[in-house]
Amino acid sequence: MAMFEFGVICEVFGLDRTADGLPGFDFRVCGAEPGKPLPSTTPGVTVTPEYGLDELVKADLVAIPAFPANQPLNPVVVDAVRTASENGAIILTVCSGAFLAGAAGLLDGRKCTTHWMHADALAAKYPAATIDPDVLFVDEGNLITSAGTAAGIDACLHLVRREIGTAAANGIARRMVVPPQRDGGQRQFIERPVPECHSLGLSATLAWLTENLALPHTIDDLAARSQMSTRTFARRFAAETGTTPVKWLTTQRVLLAKQLLEEGDYGLERIATETGFGSGALLRHHFQRAVGIAPTEYRRRFGKRVDA
Repeated sequence: MAMFEFGVICEVFGLDRTADGLPGFDFRVCGAEPGKPLPSTTPGVTVTPEYGLDELVKADLVAIPAFPANQPLNPVVVDAVRTASENGAIILTVCSGAFLAGAAGLLDGRKCTTHWMHADALAAKYPAATIDPDVLFVDEGNLITSAGTAAGIDACLHLVRREIGTAAANGIARRMVVPPQRDGGQRQFIERPVPECHSLGLSATLAWLTENLALPHTIDDLAARSQMSTRTFARRFAAETGTTPVKWLTTQRVLLAKQLLEEGDYGLERIATETGFGSGALLRHHFQRAVGIAPTEYRRRFGKRVDA
């Protein structure tokens, strides 16, 4: 198994925080052969499950950490997960843990997610599932699937919030020193091309652009600043950054909008002006498309606010 993803599950559900007024969980690590060490993806580290699968099949929640996606699955474990689900358990997967849920037939006809690197493989293996490779997690009631690594934290806290309440989720998040809530529909990542290029002229132009996003820009103007023809500029820009000038500029403006929403209290029209979008409507359009949630919702979740 992958130690970080396993640790996330242990951190949320395995630690005794009842002295802080937080809920206690009857947490058990189960395996096909209790007492036998299991290898991890971290060299030199093993995990020894104390309980067998007879405990898993009667659990209220079965949390499956990540493991190598091409790893053969033990049919006994697959059957146990399927039986637990049939007995009414909630199944929660982190990263490639979705492959085990798929083997148990729990993804068929349902929406789910996994780490974006594994999305194509999951879709090919379980074509009856609807895989969304962009989101942090998907809540399908008794099935919750999450993306890679830290997205497991979001999925676990979401489940605590859903089943026990906001106060419990916020308390656990505070102890973990993580944001109490990231929306499941938020994108797994936003690619940010780094303004470092082999061409000194292009590198200088990108550095200048990041400091002057509020200004209007045309390809002709940027080519002239880089001392290139428009055609050469567009070709070299794509070769150096992997994207077009317009897409790169839009991404930088969205990233600046995120920063302003997190750190300040400007209205949307002011942020649209500061980022170069020009209007709140255009800002909302590009922000929703890139981040997955509206600017106002992003500010509600991640902006600075006075703690009650």
